Amino acid sequence: MNPPPPPVALTIAGSDCSAGAGLQADLKTFSAHGVYGLTVVTCIVSEVPGKVSQIQTAEAGIVRDQLEILLNAFPVKALKTGMLYSSAIIEQVAEVLEAIPENRRPQIVVDPVMVATSGDRLLLADAVAAYEKRLFPLASVITPNLDEVAVLLGRVITQESELAPAAADLQARYGCAVLLKGGHLRGNEALDWLHHSAGTQAFRAPFIPNVSTHGTGCTYAAAITSRLALGDSLPVAVAAAKHYVTHAIRTSFRWNDVQALNHFLLP
Repeated sequence: MNPPPPPVALTIAGSDCSAGAGLQADLKTFSAHGVYGLTVVTCIVSEVPGKVSQIQTAEAGIVRDQLEILLNAFPVKALKTGMLYSSAIIEQVAEVLEAIPENRRPQIVVDPVMVATSGDRLLLADAVAAYEKRLFPLASVITPNLDEVAVLLGRVITQESELAPAAADLQARYGCAVLLKGGHLRGNEALDWLHHSAGTQAFRAPFIPNVSTHGTGCTYAAAITSRLALGDSLPVAVAAAKHYVTHAIRTSFRWNDVQALNHFLLP
């Protein structure tokens, strides 16, 4: 007899040819969690860790068509958005998701990808407003890092004591749960704050120095999406995802000067 089908998760993201971030990282993370992964391709990104060479965006119409055909064919339990790049793509994605009755809508993890670890911009300037007005209100949780918080709140966070108030401000502004990732502070711990309707919770792990963090945001969000698809509550999903991404960083692969996360871990 055939085994029962696994839960289905979907990623709407860019293609990273180095496979450390983007939809390739998402697929590897989904598979590691025993979740069947689907992809909606938004962009083709020519990159390696530390360098983005070129970005070619897909037309918004084909992004919408990929999303619609997949949602009509598969029982998607949870989805994540990664690199959406333009307001036109964000608008099309939001329209499709808004049309799903709320009681049937998959859980939505929005990773508001704006800046690569290398510092390269991955979002057009006019797309921030589209995130705020159309996509954030649909999100089960948003997962900004400190660079993205600086864009959204207009202030730079430099201390751990500022994380929880910033997460609370984002939750109040957008009405969705917020996981604020504090790893860029580079202290002794990688500290993240989850602010949601049931309260506030900190997630800590030792900061691992001298490791390329290319793809950690994508991987973290994909792991949360996987756990939500498997039926975990949001705090449990975040805790499991934090453990997974920490071990992916700790056991990273290295080829000469190139590093990549180890996605091939049992969660």
